[in-house]
Amino acid sequence: MNISVIMEKMIGELEGIDPETQFILEVAAITHDIACPLCREKYGNTNGKLQDEEGIPLVRAFLADTGLSEPQIDRVAFLVGHHHTLNEIDGADYQILIEADYIANAIENGYSRNNIENFTRTVVKTRSGLRIINSMLLYDL
Repeated sequence: MNISVIMEKMIGELEGIDPETQFILEVAAITHDIACPLCREKYGNTNGKLQDEEGIPLVRAFLADTGLSEPQIDRVAFLVGHHHTLNEIDGADYQILIEADYIANAIENGYSRNNIENFTRTVVKTRSGLRIINSMLLYDL
């Protein structure tokens, strides 16, 4: 399990979101980077806009025979197709996906303190996301 999936699950649980939203969040967490291999092959990079565009049909096909309902698949596809879009956040699942994906990327890629502080100030809305960022990324030794 990668760090992004762990962060999404943890923040959702700490925020106490309802079980259906938590389920959708966890499915989106597992599948949100589904387009990365295709984008690397097709475009030579994993640009977020390209991932979002290519991810929607891939995740729909991937989830088609899983037993998820059409509304569940629609929501997961929406989240996968927007997980790099910060100005249309419309629910706890979306907010947590954005925060957790950023935290994971910041840890893996060593984002600057300035970048992290800016993201925290402008995007982070959950208390749990803020606590995790402060304790894991903005701590002072």
